[in-house]
Order: sequence, then structure tokens, then C-alpha cells
Amino acid sequence: MSMTDPIADMLVRIRNAQMVGHTEVAMPASRLKASIAQVLKDEGYIEDFATRENGAKNELRIALKYYAGKPVIERLERVSKPGLRVYKSHDDIPKVMNGLGVAILSTSRGVMTDRKARADRVGGEVLCIVA
Repeated sequence: MSMTDPIADMLVRIRNAQMVGHTEVAMPASRLKASIAQVLKDEGYIEDFATRENGAKNELRIALKYYAGKPVIERLERVSKPGLRVYKSHDDIPKVMNGLGVAILSTSRGVMTDRKARADRVGGEVLCIVA
């Protein structure tokens, strides 16, 4: 059975693992998921991530980050969905919590944060927001 929204599945797995206090979460890997994980690592929301071969399929493992016993990621929401894609120009990219959070965008120059997209003056699909 194929998955309709693998990015939403990734975000839900991360959210669920943090709710029960897991230190690591595994999921099927893809280049887009690895790019999102790289942005989360660069922004300090996760410890690390690695892609491993698990038989015929690749697996993405994400090491979650906690501070004082609470997850670093407080809010993780999917914005653009398969039924309703959300594209924004560089002028219209949303600010998450007045700059305290991050919107992750898929642009023609790759997956990047809202701040980098505004600085590069490039728009794209708003994948998710993290705070």
C-alpha cells in the first residue's frame, strides 16, 4: 500500500515519538525527508539523523532533542497537503511566531527555511512549520 502524504507521516512520527519520550524515531527514507531532517538539524530542533539500508528499503533515523525533559519541538504542522498545495512568493512567506519558529519550504534551489528563502528572494511550496 502506498502512502498518500509521506511528509505528514514523517511529522506525525516525530510528534508521536516526542510525546512518549523516545530518543530516536525511524521511518522510510526519501531525499525530501532527508532534506527536511537536515533543515531541522541546522536549526537545532533535532540532534542528528542518518539514512541506513534496511534490506531492500532505506530507513531514516532521527535522534530527537530534549531540553529540561521537554521536547525542543513544541509545534510541528503540515501546511501544504496533497489535496491543497500552498505556494508562496518570497514576499508572502509566513513568519512563524514572529521569527521564533521556522517555516520549511521546497524551492527551486532546494529545501530551505523561510529566512533563507526571503534572503535569496525565492518562493516555493510551504511544506511545514516548526516552533
